[in-house]
Amino acid sequence: MQIAALALFFLSAAALFYFTLGYPILLMLHRRSGAAIHKEFVPRSVSLVIAVHNGQAFLRAKLESILALDYPREFMEIMVVSDGSTDDTEAIASEFAGRGVQLLHVPKGGKAAALNAAIPRMHGEILVLTDVRQALAPDSLRRLVSCFADPTVGAVGAELRTLPGEGGDESDIGLYWRYEIWIRKHLSRIGSTFGVSGGYYAMRRELAAPIPPDTISDDVVMLLPSLFRGYRIIFEPAANAYDFPTKLKSEFPRKMRTLGGLWQVYLRHPALLSSANPMRFHFLSQKVGRLLLPYALLCFTFTAFALPAPWRTWMLAGIALFYALGLLDLIVPKKFFLKRLTAPIRMFLVLCAAAFCAASIFFVPADRLWKITKVSQPAGPSA
Repeated sequence: MQIAALALFFLSAAALFYFTLGYPILLMLHRRSGAAIHKEFVPRSVSLVIAVHNGQAFLRAKLESILALDYPREFMEIMVVSDGSTDDTEAIASEFAGRGVQLLHVPKGGKAAALNAAIPRMHGEILVLTDVRQALAPDSLRRLVSCFADPTVGAVGAELRTLPGEGGDESDIGLYWRYEIWIRKHLSRIGSTFGVSGGYYAMRRELAAPIPPDTISDDVVMLLPSLFRGYRIIFEPAANAYDFPTKLKSEFPRKMRTLGGLWQVYLRHPALLSSANPMRFHFLSQKVGRLLLPYALLCFTFTAFALPAPWRTWMLAGIALFYALGLLDLIVPKKFFLKRLTAPIRMFLVLCAAAFCAASIFFVPADRLWKITKVSQPAGPSA
């Protein structure tokens, strides 16, 4: 029994190291790159779709940012899909009818169902999906469309930049997103990412297909046809959208929903784990590894009791210190030097907890994971 426990301890330790540090190091050292993306701006017809439920607080500013895009207006069509909104969302959208904004009302059924209703009504060569909250940089649509000059590109994700906030939690989340962006840049260099930020992305209209109405991660599932048909899904850091900062307590349910969506994707698209996925190694290392982290951490913690003395004492003391530093971050002042250590540990533990709770997708309906993301007002301008 002790030998088995020791084997699990070292196996979980190896998994923790690989998924948190080992794989990023391998990615950084990866010398082979895919073919460089050919970018050239040629005006293409684009269909912008905003699926929204009760978005009155953001919709007017969102539409103004779309209408201010540096893109030939005659090549754009814009649709707001109201997913059973009960506030002033539809009234606000109607105000923009004279400026070419279409409004489609559908019964509340979730974002995926709203997209399924809207997309067949759109006619653009490029489909652009964006959420209601993020303002778009004026040159962002040109940047996205330029990537489709490369025939190997099936979809392009924009970079969501978080506006400055006043809280330490918001800075910690920003650190996590910088890590995510770093991963996406390297995957784009090598070949393809597996998804995009759902707040703003573009894809070839011909690759769009209806998705199950209870889909959680539309920004993954919508793009799977691109991946399986040999197209690249890339990240374009020059195309920016600006999001409001969120606190960790709001980010937790959003991350739990995202990771629950990953479980859903694995169950419904097992080909991602097969050779049909040209980026299978990276998919297993990044996406699957992220879901396995909390179980590796728990296994590492409990099997440490099987270590012989004095290693057991030292290891358990180190593990206890690690957890204590994460808890201590709740009271460490933002500018205190220890914050640089406690904040990443707390963020790691929160993300592990979200990944663990994401397994609830097996026991509850998918719509139970949808919670309204509460955001803070920015402390500075959006540029």
